[in-house]
Amino acid sequence: MGLSSSMWAGVTGLLAHGQRMGLISNNLANVNTVAYKGSNMYFEDLISQNIGTSAGVAQIGTGVTIGAVYADLSQGGFETTTDALDMAIGGNGYYIVKEKTSTGENGQALSSGNLTSYYTRAGNFRFDNDGYLVDTNGYVVQGWEVDSAKVRSNEALGITTTQVPIKGSIKDIKLDQFQIPAQATQNMTVTTQLDSAETDHATSTTDPFFAMATQWDGQNVLDDEDALADTAFAYQTTMKVYDQNGTSHNITIYYDKVTVSNSGGKSYWEYIVTCDPLEDGRTLPDSNGGLAVSTTATAGLLMMGTLTFDASGNLENTSAYTLSSTATVSGGGVNLTEWEPAEISTSGYPVFTANFRSVSNGSATDSANAINIALNMGIRNTGGFVGGATTAAGVGTSQTNLTGFNSATTKFNSNITTSNSTSSTTLFNSQDGYTAGMLTGVSVDQDGVLTGTFSNGQTMELYAIALADFSNSYGLSRAGSNLFTETIDSGQPTTGRANTGRLGTISGNTLETSNVDLASEMVDMILTQRGFQANSKTITTVDTMLAEVIQLKR
Repeated sequence: MGLSSSMWAGVTGLLAHGQRMGLISNNLANVNTVAYKGSNMYFEDLISQNIGTSAGVAQIGTGVTIGAVYADLSQGGFETTTDALDMAIGGNGYYIVKEKTSTGENGQALSSGNLTSYYTRAGNFRFDNDGYLVDTNGYVVQGWEVDSAKVRSNEALGITTTQVPIKGSIKDIKLDQFQIPAQATQNMTVTTQLDSAETDHATSTTDPFFAMATQWDGQNVLDDEDALADTAFAYQTTMKVYDQNGTSHNITIYYDKVTVSNSGGKSYWEYIVTCDPLEDGRTLPDSNGGLAVSTTATAGLLMMGTLTFDASGNLENTSAYTLSSTATVSGGGVNLTEWEPAEISTSGYPVFTANFRSVSNGSATDSANAINIALNMGIRNTGGFVGGATTAAGVGTSQTNLTGFNSATTKFNSNITTSNSTSSTTLFNSQDGYTAGMLTGVSVDQDGVLTGTFSNGQTMELYAIALADFSNSYGLSRAGSNLFTETIDSGQPTTGRANTGRLGTISGNTLETSNVDLASEMVDMILTQRGFQANSKTITTVDTMLAEVIQLKR
């Protein structure tokens, strides 16, 4: 290796250490960049030159070059923030962001699926004016829309899932409207404890199981009297439900014990489900083409039924009857022959129909505005009612004529029980209707589920944020602005939900900080500086040696 080669070896050292100083400078510049991943540079020697010696062939190196630059993908620290849309990934995974949907050459809108996907760990997101959840570049965060219908169905069935159900494929996270419309009540749940020491208040020698129903008279309210006398029931509970417009209405359930001979250790209660008779907008056919239920004694009576308890006070079976769609009520008292076994919801609960009208203007709603409400009293069976009489009138005085659920397929939630240790009381009431509401806030849980909070007190899961993982994350290419793109080296992404498989969790109100270690970078800077100085010294030394060679001519 000649002197000139020695000089060029020093030059390679200057170039390599200069590049390393640039990398260190970039790391230090991004020491406070959200979720920045620092880089490390690795040197390797250049091909060696073979020379002959008495001991055989020897090799002398010709310099240094940059062997590789790898991103440091270690976890950054967590910084708590005051914004719920700041998110940090704990563990593996990258957020997926795309450019907003744009217009193609043919004038048609390009779906986000045709646009470049970028991947980032920086979770400082915000909603823009169009309702998109975007990063600082305006790229839209991707995720799955929550299947709200499935959520409601699971709630009605009492099903608890480990993950919020989603629907469709990955799409832009976008709130079309920052509000939710009014939701009519579809499900009611009543949890009541009845006093087993109660007596039979609404007695009847012919229809003891429906004595309250036969004593109900919705026309009494026109004379400022109660539709059911205070002495005709043992207990009542009232809860609000909502129609399609978000208007609230009261539903009252009355309970009374039934005196039964030869009960076999069981106890029986009757119940009726009612609304304000003046709000009852149901109509039934008559000879003139239609009769408003509100003009009859049936006004406000929505459902009637029975509860059967075992000797321990646990709910064993139930029956439910609603007004037949072919009933031709023409006045007079409640006619039990017009009441048939209730329909059963897909959740397995008896359903009654309410059609509320405005008390202020007296206008009855049409059938299109009727709402069907499933009543959960602690027992359900999707197979429907079996056995017993075909109408409430056919039950008479014998409990064997009561329709009921098939015991083999009945499921119990124990919402209603009897006890002689306490007076009757309502432990819990709930329903799923609500008024319209404006979005007041959002939050994200560790599973990446984005939940909205609304002014009507409702919370609703909106989206599940999608994460991507790669077989070789070191192969990702930096695209600037905290973004990465996939390459052949990285492989194609595997997408999934947070907190599943290899993917990490998501923390709201948190940002991942840069993983650049300031102390380490300063040490590397000193070493790089010394390396650069040493290579500079090599060049100046060789230059001095060459000068001596030139002096030999003299």
